[in-house]
Amino acid sequence: MDVASNEQIKEQVLRELKWDTRVDETEIGVAVTHGVVTLLGTTDSYVKKIAAQEAAHRVAGVLDVANDIKVRVPGSLARSDPDLAQAVRHALAWDVLVPDERIRSTVADGWVTLEGSVALLREREDAERAVAHLAGVRGMINKIVVAGPKVDAGQVRTLIEEALARRARREAERMRVEVENGVVTVSGTVDSWSEKQAILAVLSHTPGVRSVNDSLDIDPYARVDPR
Repeated sequence: MDVASNEQIKEQVLRELKWDTRVDETEIGVAVTHGVVTLLGTTDSYVKKIAAQEAAHRVAGVLDVANDIKVRVPGSLARSDPDLAQAVRHALAWDVLVPDERIRSTVADGWVTLEGSVALLREREDAERAVAHLAGVRGMINKIVVAGPKVDAGQVRTLIEEALARRARREAERMRVEVENGVVTVSGTVDSWSEKQAILAVLSHTPGVRSVNDSLDIDPYARVDPR
């Protein structure tokens, strides 16, 4: 299989941005170097910036994405920091997956900083998602700490292998998992962004995982023999 050129990847990223209804592709510029995509331009919300990033990652051949899109909130969507702080509190409280009583926030010039302590990495990520969709948010800083029981590398690897088996994938054969003080470093090669996300999702639901060092490489041209 031929490796896609930078121009081919750029064209596919632009098409993916156009297809994604959350993104205005006319606001975004795309540059590609050796499979690394840089997104440029401006958008009117933080969640659209993240949507563009996700769209780029969905394209085959994209290895990494540098998201340099700037968020400029127009007057119609602008919120004062006190109003935005109230909205953040309501968003956390209304999301049943978020332990809102364990999370506090600070808002400064449209930037939201989340702090506190949760039991699972997944709860940390859910808190960020709950706030990212609010009008007026210009950026996010997530300082929430994950506190949980100790976990060993063997347990984590078993959970990954079982989860991938349910998805008919064999990427676990090409991975290395290291655990130290609840910090999991996972390295190796996967076929696509979606398979990489499946592995990271397994880790986010694993008790005792405080943070993840993602060293997974995406290489759609290096598949494991399916036998």
